[in-house]
Amino acid sequence: MTDAAVLPDAEACAPSAMHAIGADAAATVAGALKALADPLRLRMLSVIATDPRGESCVCDLAELADVSQPTVSHHLKVLKETGMLRSERRSTWVWYRIAPGKQRAVAALLDAFAPAAVADEPEDAQARVAALRQMDARVTRLAEELADELTGLHRDVVIAIVRESYAGLVRSAKLTQHMIPLTERFARQRLADLTRDRSSGVPQVLFVCVQNAGRSQLAAAIVNQLADGRVIARSAGSTPASDLHPHVRSLLVEIEGEQEARDAFPKPLTDDAVRAADVVVTMGCGDVCPIIPGVRYEDWAVGDPALASPQGVDAIRHDIESRVRALLATLTD
Repeated sequence: MTDAAVLPDAEACAPSAMHAIGADAAATVAGALKALADPLRLRMLSVIATDPRGESCVCDLAELADVSQPTVSHHLKVLKETGMLRSERRSTWVWYRIAPGKQRAVAALLDAFAPAAVADEPEDAQARVAALRQMDARVTRLAEELADELTGLHRDVVIAIVRESYAGLVRSAKLTQHMIPLTERFARQRLADLTRDRSSGVPQVLFVCVQNAGRSQLAAAIVNQLADGRVIARSAGSTPASDLHPHVRSLLVEIEGEQEARDAFPKPLTDDAVRAADVVVTMGCGDVCPIIPGVRYEDWAVGDPALASPQGVDAIRHDIESRVRALLATLTD
């Protein structure tokens, strides 16, 4: 009797080994992670991945740390052995680039895993769930109010956009007390995207990165500062973070002022945002953007200010600003 009663529970709790990663694959991945688990190697990899030339010279990489040339060469050799890098000797120097087919893996490591690893812990999960349950009625009321206000759009469309906007934000939001005003701002922008005619009005640029917590926010702010209304910039993330990185928010204060910087928040990427843009600039997020006829696409390989040193943040800001000036020249002539 005892055995018969225990067996179903044991079967129900037994994990399925068939669902686990294979032993050979696990060994390969573990070896690659072990090789990457060095601060200097990670910094080297990030320099190479974000070099606007698409590759970096060993002389550039040697400046990252006060170590000997043989030590630099050793670290690069280890990175090559992971399959992440390729090298080519030209004259007296060796140049390194991300290996073909490994760009997505490197982007996932540097643009998704690394920021998540250094981020603060979210608020208490149980308190968050309770707060979100109480918010449902407020979201319904907001949807009804916007539907009453925006009579030019079908009521059901407005209500659906509001609810989708709330659902998209709540997946990543760390704090919930500001969710309703954020939902309203995001929903209004999405509804404006839905009705925008790209053949009229000032040009619009959409910057897209993974978390929308760093470089895409910074690029959009710089465009809006330099363009002075002649071009409008927005930003979004393929996997939005819960909040902007403090380094970036400080930069936004310098560029846009206290109020604008305080109101900035990571936003999910939507098809309507891409469709409404004249130019879409991807910044380390891979091929997540839908291809819309008539939209111009660019990819900027720039570092992530959320992970950079203070000197690195300044360099990244200047790099983005120079690219922005070149972009504006093509849109405002």
